[in-house]
Amino acid sequence: MSKNCWGYHFLYRPEFSLRNTIFLRLIITFLLILLPIILFGVYQYHSIMQSASSDITKSATSQINFYLSDLENEIERIKLLQYSLLEDENLNELALTWERMDTIERTESMNLIMKRLFTVQNSSMYIKDVSVHIASIGRTMSAEDGVRDLDVQRFKDIRSVYGGKDSQIMEWNGRLFLGFAKLRGIKGAEPFFTVEIELDVQRLRDALAQFNTYSGSGTVLLSENAKVALTSGTGELAEANMPQYILQMQMQSDDPLEAQPVTIEGKEYYSLMAHSSKLELSIYRFIPEQVVQQPLRKFYNLAWVFAAAALAITAAFAMATYRFIHKPMLTLVKSFRKMENGDLDIHIAHESKDEFRYLYGRFNQMVANLRSSIDQAYKQKILAQRAELKQLQAQINPHFLYNSFFILNTMARTGDVERIEQFTTLLGEYFQFVTRNASDMVSLEQEIHHARMYTEIQEMRFSRRVSVRFDALPEELRKLQVPRLIIQPIIENAFEHSLEKKMKDGVIVVRFLSNEGMVGVIVEDNGGRLTDEAMERIAEALQHEDDRSETTGMVNIHRRIRITSGDGCGLITEPSELGGLKVTIVLSVGGEHENVQDANR
Repeated sequence: MSKNCWGYHFLYRPEFSLRNTIFLRLIITFLLILLPIILFGVYQYHSIMQSASSDITKSATSQINFYLSDLENEIERIKLLQYSLLEDENLNELALTWERMDTIERTESMNLIMKRLFTVQNSSMYIKDVSVHIASIGRTMSAEDGVRDLDVQRFKDIRSVYGGKDSQIMEWNGRLFLGFAKLRGIKGAEPFFTVEIELDVQRLRDALAQFNTYSGSGTVLLSENAKVALTSGTGELAEANMPQYILQMQMQSDDPLEAQPVTIEGKEYYSLMAHSSKLELSIYRFIPEQVVQQPLRKFYNLAWVFAAAALAITAAFAMATYRFIHKPMLTLVKSFRKMENGDLDIHIAHESKDEFRYLYGRFNQMVANLRSSIDQAYKQKILAQRAELKQLQAQINPHFLYNSFFILNTMARTGDVERIEQFTTLLGEYFQFVTRNASDMVSLEQEIHHARMYTEIQEMRFSRRVSVRFDALPEELRKLQVPRLIIQPIIENAFEHSLEKKMKDGVIVVRFLSNEGMVGVIVEDNGGRLTDEAMERIAEALQHEDDRSETTGMVNIHRRIRITSGDGCGLITEPSELGGLKVTIVLSVGGEHENVQDANR
C-alpha cells in the first residue's frame, strides 16, 4: 500500500484463484487421460447391450419363424387332403347319382365317405372337424356330427372361398375353416358339394402359448385382413386387446419385421414378428422389456461398478494430489505472499521427506538470511539517517545569526533595554530548540511554538513591515510527532526571499488541514509571484533527489520528512492566492513509525 498526499491508493492484487492452480490442471489432465477409458467402457457397454438384446430378439424371432414354417407346411398338407376329398369317387358318385341309388347303395357310399372323413380328421392335430355339404341331396356329413340336414346359410358362407390349393383360412362365427367347392362347370351355378375343414382354435392357441415362456408375455396369430386373430397371453396381456395395438404399430412402423418397442396397458414390450405370405398370416410375439434386459442386468451392474470405480479413482487421485502437491505448494505460495507483505517471521514445518521438505528448508534459510540482512541494513540506514538529521539540524543560517547580533547591537545603542530583554529571551529559546540533541522528533505543538518565536524575532528585525498569522492548531494535532525544524525554515525562506524587500504589508499565513490520516501545514506569503520557470526548478529539486548533492533549504526539509514519514509525504509548492509562494508540508498521522515499512523496501 502506498499513500499519496491526501489519501490512500491501494494496489489491488486478486487473491489466490483455484482455476489458475497446478492442482486443477493436474486433475483436468488426469480426467483427459481417463476419458478415453471411460468412453471405451461406455462403448463396450452399449455394444454388449445391443449384441445381447439382438441375440435374444433373434432367438425369439427364429422360434416363431420356425413354428410359422411348420404351420405353413401343415396347412398345405391339410389343403392337399381336403383337395383329395373333392376327387373322392364315392363322394362324387353320391352327389351325382343320388336319385338312381337305392337305400343300400346310399348307405354304403355314406359309410365310406364317413370313414374317409374320420381319416382326414385324425391326420392332423389342428383339424377339429371335417364336413361335406352336398346341396344336391340336402345332406351334410360331418366327422363329429355324422349325417344331418344341410345348413343352407352355412353352406353359402363356407363356399364364399372357392378354388383349389390357394384357398386361405377363413373365419365364421368365431371358428376357423378351410373350404373347397366342387363346381358344376356352369358359370353362376351352385357347386355340387363343398368340403369344409374346421381348424381346432384351442390347439392353435395352445401352440401359441408355447411362446409365452416369460411371465407377462403374449403371442398373436393375425391375418392380413385382421379377420383371423388368435391371442394367447399371460399377466396383463391375457386381458389386453393385442390386435388393436398391432394395428396401431403397423400404421406407425415402416418395417414391421424389425423388433421394436411397444407400450401396452402402460408397460413396455419388445414386439417380434414372423410373416407367411402363403398363409397370409403373421405371428406377433410380445416380450416384456425387463425380460429382455434381465440377462443384461449384470452388464448394467458392471457398468455402475466401473463408473463408481472411475469416480473413486478420480477422487483418490484428487485427494492425493491435493495433499501431497497442492497443499504444500499452497503453503509455500502463502508464505511468499506474507514475505512480500513484509512479514519475515515465517517458518514452514514439513515432516515428510520429499522434495517439499528441501524447498521449505531452503525457504526458511532464505527468510532467515533476508531477515538478518534487512535488520543489518535497516540499522545502518537508521544510523545514517540520524547522523544526517543531526547534520541538518546543525545547519543554522549564518545570515540570521548576523542579523540577530546587528539587531541586538542597535537596541543596545539606542538604550531599548526592555526590547533587549525580550529579544535575548526569544533568541535564547530559539537556539536552545535548534541546538539540543535530545530527540529528533518533537510534537507539532512544540514545532509551531518554535516557529512563533522565530517570527517574533523577525518581526522585530523587519520593524513591523511583515506580519505573520498563525491559525489555531487543532487539538487532535497537538501531540503529533514531526521532525524538528521543518516549519521555521519555510517561514525563514519567505522572509529572506519574498518579503525582505517589501516596504509594507508583508503577510505570512500558517494554517492547517487534516484529511484521511494525512496532515498538511500550509505556509504562504504575499511576496512577489514566482515565474513558471522558478516554480519548475523548485519542483524538480524536490522531485529528483541526489544523495551526492548538497542538502540545504526546502530540499533538506522535504528529504527529512520523507525519511521519517514515508515516500508519500514531503513538500508541495505552488503559487499562492496571496500573490507569493504556497508551501504545503504533508505529514502522516503515523509519524516516525511509517518509516519502518520504507526501510524494508
